Amino acid sequence: MIKIIKALTPPVVFDVLKKLFGQKSYGFSGNYKTWAEAKSQTGGYDNPAILEQVKIAALKIKSGEAVYERDSVLFDQIQYSWPLLSGLLWIAAQKKGNLSVLDFGGALGSTYFQNRTFISDLYVTWDVVEQHHFVEFGKKELQDGRLSFFYTIEDCLKEHSPSTLLLSGVIQYLEEPFKFLTEALDKGFEYILLDRTPFANDKKNRITIQEVSPEIYAASYAHWFFSEDQFLNLFKGYDLIESFTSIDRQTEIYYKGFIFKKRCS
Repeated sequence: MIKIIKALTPPVVFDVLKKLFGQKSYGFSGNYKTWAEAKSQTGGYDNPAILEQVKIAALKIKSGEAVYERDSVLFDQIQYSWPLLSGLLWIAAQKKGNLSVLDFGGALGSTYFQNRTFISDLYVTWDVVEQHHFVEFGKKELQDGRLSFFYTIEDCLKEHSPSTLLLSGVIQYLEEPFKFLTEALDKGFEYILLDRTPFANDKKNRITIQEVSPEIYAASYAHWFFSEDQFLNLFKGYDLIESFTSIDRQTEIYYKGFIFKKRCS
């Protein structure tokens, strides 16, 4: 049974869950040499039970029973990432009221629904690229004139020309995040928005395992923490418009977001 959480401050999902479920042995552990080594000890994000939880939450959003969902957890009040929303609105202003987003790893449109109130008067195309089973459900139950679902970035680019690539809380779950970013940047997106990107204070790339509280769903993932300097060095050809702290909860790690614009030739 999914709980609807009353709005709490600060508006950070991890802190909310920590307050709800206590300081159990969930979170991050280990320092693995390879992704394969970490992944061999986890269940992975493709667990069907995860989709079932997210589906239930998404349908409650659609029916109006809840107003916001993040990682299948429902809230009775939207928990905004104000810097991310500012970035979206700034881009729309640059594009004369047009907002075209490719939301990679966007689940069932969580960020779209989160910010719908503020972007509803814009001309919006919001394309989510996700795992196959997420896309199938999204196409059947949630897709409309603004929100669409695609299996790959290439599939999306065949139909639409999004100006903005959004990576919110996703890049750390990819086996080869630096390769992915290099290939994505080569596609020439005009704007890149990142949120909830984790970094290590020791300035080293680190592979860990994330254990999710079974109060949400039973799952574990291989997970990166990045060196911020190495991470930012990938964005050659882009100007950093702004950076911001998105989650700040431990001395060893921190989470940031970034707004990039492609540099004029």
